[in-house]
Amino acid sequence: QVQLVESGGKLVQAGGSLRLSCAASGRTFSSFAMAWFRQAPGKEREFVATISSLSYRTLYADSVKGRFTISRDNAKNTVYLQMNSLKPEDTADYYCAGSLNDRLGSTARDYPYWGQGTQVTVSS
Repeated sequence: QVQLVESGGKLVQAGGSLRLSCAASGRTFSSFAMAWFRQAPGKEREFVATISSLSYRTLYADSVKGRFTISRDNAKNTVYLQMNSLKPEDTADYYCAGSLNDRLGSTARDYPYWGQGTQVTVSS
């Protein structure tokens, strides 16, 4: 049974920073790509960033490129999302997702494993 648990979401002012964490258990975490997605109220879930198993490759959505950084610590079975220069439009529930392979997918169907989400609110 795979379990992903996100943490770190909170209310922050525009221009601020936040780091989200996702703790994984139940499988060989270090062998598979991991990703972050987000879903704003009334909108579809959208891709944010993904990272390969050994951190050699990353991929970002254009909307967060240069502001967000995805990373992982395989010794701790944890993936992170460092978010800087936050904007009100970054307000959303952020979800951690786990793959079955090491490909950097950017759609939700590429990831069979999902956490429950953590809420990020950016005030203007």
